[in-house]
Amino acid sequence: MIRTLIFVGAALFVVPLATAQEAQQRLTPSDIEALAQGGAGAGTSGLAGIRTTVLSGDPSKPGLYTIRLTVPANTVIAAHDHADTRSAVVISGTWYFGYGEKHDEAALKALPPGSFYTEPPGDPHFARTGDEPVTLYITGTGPTDTTYVNPADAPH
Repeated sequence: MIRTLIFVGAALFVVPLATAQEAQQRLTPSDIEALAQGGAGAGTSGLAGIRTTVLSGDPSKPGLYTIRLTVPANTVIAAHDHADTRSAVVISGTWYFGYGEKHDEAALKALPPGSFYTEPPGDPHFARTGDEPVTLYITGTGPTDTTYVNPADAPH
């Protein structure tokens, strides 16, 4: 938390200052649905069809952020990594997620709703959805990015 020192006469007060990332926030599912949604934003695979909603912070700037990703059914995401440490929770659908420098079906683990996983910085990973879309909440410390192991796999 950011704090400032204020002198009043001879007394010194330490006053907390809330930043945009520390502001109190309570969102119901319908509140989240009402937030602006965009295509694949900062910290996503960049694939067409992915919807990103920023829940807190700004993934393109320094500081803590949380984004909601909705990935369409039958989407395959090639091996890539991110500069920041990230953690994620599967909200709906089954997310098939694996670690490694190339997409390997045998290395995927099925993560049903309620599952948790991490994306360490610089650690390549890959994923896919099945016959249903998947919604994830991802939290990290920006700025984030996405670098594909094989640049030819990056969306153009």
